[in-house]
Amino acid sequence: MRYDFLVETYETERIKVLSVWSEFRDEDLPVRPRAGDPRGRSLREQMVHQCVSENLWFLNMLGIDVSARPLPKTETRLEFIQRYAEDSNKRLVILRTKEESWWEGETKFFDVKRSRTWVMVRRIAHSAHHRGQQMAMLRMLGRDLHSNYGPTADTGGLMQNHAPTIYAYDGVEALLAGELAGGKKRALPGAGGKAVTERPDGSSKS
Repeated sequence: MRYDFLVETYETERIKVLSVWSEFRDEDLPVRPRAGDPRGRSLREQMVHQCVSENLWFLNMLGIDVSARPLPKTETRLEFIQRYAEDSNKRLVILRTKEESWWEGETKFFDVKRSRTWVMVRRIAHSAHHRGQQMAMLRMLGRDLHSNYGPTADTGGLMQNHAPTIYAYDGVEALLAGELAGGKKRALPGAGGKAVTERPDGSSKS
């Protein structure tokens, strides 16, 4: 099917969302990017937004209803992970049944008409945008970061220096099992003294 790549991308994106959530700790839920400034979402608010907004997009724009309450009964880090894992998997199963004509059909995106392919691309970008915010929060908290798209400062530094991509878990099932057991992420080697940015000295070049 011409649009299998969108289904595959959603599958990997849901893993990336869950992976970033697994990097936080329970005490991080109320943390904001800047303490006392309500303009920056707390981790809990980010999780709520991911679950609620994705449910609304799929329900209202794509006509996909997983018949589940989008938020966990108890708003703990692990409960959010389990809730989103279950609901996003149901969406994935339904997406795999859709034919090309469905993807190319029009739907309403807020107050304008767009194709379902367009809406899906925008949804993936929306999730990635907020996930980036959360990864920045992890750095503000002084935490290590496993790979999400490629190498990080904790997996070895820059790609051009052959730093490896190291995911915390092999997939969603391993992540759920590992987090239920208190956390069993892969060990991280660190950068080993290698540069982790293209401008490690802060200089600018023209």
